[in-house]
Amino acid sequence: MSGWHIGVIGGSGLYDPGALDDAQEIAVESPFGQPSGPITTGTLGGVKFTFIARHGAGHVLSPSHVNFRANIDVLKRAGVTDVLAISAIGSLREEMAPGSFVAVDQLIDRTVGGSGGRERSFFGDGIVAHVPLADPVCPRLSDLAAAAAEKAGATVHRGGTYVAIEGPQFSTRAESHLYRQWGADVIGMTAMPEARLAREAELPYALVGMVTDYDCWRDAAEDVDVADIVRVMGENADKARALLTELAAALPPERTASPIDTVLDTAIITPREKWSTEAALKLDAVARRLVDFFPKAKD
Repeated sequence: MSGWHIGVIGGSGLYDPGALDDAQEIAVESPFGQPSGPITTGTLGGVKFTFIARHGAGHVLSPSHVNFRANIDVLKRAGVTDVLAISAIGSLREEMAPGSFVAVDQLIDRTVGGSGGRERSFFGDGIVAHVPLADPVCPRLSDLAAAAAEKAGATVHRGGTYVAIEGPQFSTRAESHLYRQWGADVIGMTAMPEARLAREAELPYALVGMVTDYDCWRDAAEDVDVADIVRVMGENADKARALLTELAAALPPERTASPIDTVLDTAIITPREKWSTEAALKLDAVARRLVDFFPKAKD
């Protein structure tokens, strides 16, 4: 199947992609620091897939300490064309019950940025870029992933606004009610700055959230319980892996171009003659299309 190479970021509850043909685990270095761990690359139904566990093997990284820049960078270095994130989320809506999946289409960022691994941009130190982010999720990939989840037997809600909080603590009851008033549908801790960085790396990004709980807005006696979350995550993990198999089978035979593939063409504001060589060299994967135009290091 020509052109597709799906990068999968597995969140809480999905620490491995399941059986991949010709699977290889590879440690990939990034100029942006240490990624969460090695990548696993292989094929499903003839389609190339590359997987990284967001929180590392054994879930050793909190959301604030995931190096999101390095994770996106190594996926780009591996040749990924599109990124599918699969994450555990809490529900802020009655109809989005635990056990169901949500194909998110909008994001609200409440992370603090620059804390631990939460650097929000690849750009800014020698080369400045401002990518558009009005619609942070790729509709093509999101629709394909939602349909694949349905075929895998999941109850899927197509569309939903995800509020990304810093964590690692869950939200207070007052915050949970506030996010509902804002129009948020689900809550999590990792979609930002992940989606921002995927856009800067010219990678179409989709997010399928696995609902584990109702957060804490429903009843004064209810609170988020990790044991309950882990139980629901375990029940959903097989469906998430089946989603990947169904996605591989449903991808069009040829990957047509996405507008996101060339978003940097109009996003970089620094004139080329002013580009920092050091910054350019770090962007050799993120801005791969433009590497031939980067200034060369002087002897």
